Amino acid sequence: MCRALLYLGEPVLLDDLLYQPDSALVRQATMPKMLHMLNLAGFGMRAWDRRSREPGKPWAYASTELPVFDRNLKGLAEKVEAEAVLAHVRGVAYSTAVDISLANVHPFQFPGAALAMAHNGDLARFAELKPRLAAHVPAEIARHVRGTTDSEWIYALVLSGLADPFAAPAGGELVEAVARALAIIREERAALGIDTSSSVNLFLADGTQVAAVRYCFDFGRYATADPARVHEANLNFLSLWYTLGHGYGLHDGEWRMTGGAQAARSILVASEPLTRDVASWVEVPEYSLLHATIRGGGPAVTLRYLD
Repeated sequence: MCRALLYLGEPVLLDDLLYQPDSALVRQATMPKMLHMLNLAGFGMRAWDRRSREPGKPWAYASTELPVFDRNLKGLAEKVEAEAVLAHVRGVAYSTAVDISLANVHPFQFPGAALAMAHNGDLARFAELKPRLAAHVPAEIARHVRGTTDSEWIYALVLSGLADPFAAPAGGELVEAVARALAIIREERAALGIDTSSSVNLFLADGTQVAAVRYCFDFGRYATADPARVHEANLNFLSLWYTLGHGYGLHDGEWRMTGGAQAARSILVASEPLTRDVASWVEVPEYSLLHATIRGGGPAVTLRYLD
């Protein structure tokens, strides 16, 4: 399974998210603490900086290489600051059927679309499910699908639920579009008789807002009755955490936010805490969607429970 993060708030150096902390995202590619599975199938990122040219258009980076050895990424991370970040290291099951290509690297952001999305999880029996999901996606969106992943089709479903798939949605509209996409997947799984555990942790951003979903269809139901054959990634709900505060960085030898939620100017969401000190991190509940936007100088955070 993959690892991902979202950041929104004060300008932050990308190096301080990707490389420097005790459990930075790049470190999670080979040493995740909450999932004993390597994430070696690529790295992708979107980073928005309002001081840059065309501020609504993010910095974009994608590679199938292992980010630990990616000198280009490291060089950029040491120079680029951003107010909003969506980054992802891809993990896949070891199989000759898996396609490791740039088209399958997250996050997904179709040409002209404001919204980007990454996914942690998988949909069981996706080959059967795909044509049924595609029927819910207008041709103007479906034509942009280039890869072979279930994740890209989930992204297409979310865009299909927006009044304008290529504009930045209002927060409430984004939440409803995500809920609609999950409902469609649930209905089509039922129509095919699919009741196998399928995790759908989602990470969405457009530079002005972030949303994170912790969700799993049919948790606890597996294709085998033998527990020894169930991968450990499916034995628990995939992890998702967030922390609020300001001045994110190295303080007294510890990477952390300062000030707490009451004085927050930034929010950081991640598959697992990036820092050794986890006291300020809060676990996102199962079957919920966390949404945040900057309002009055700080993140306005809402939590919605999903069916």
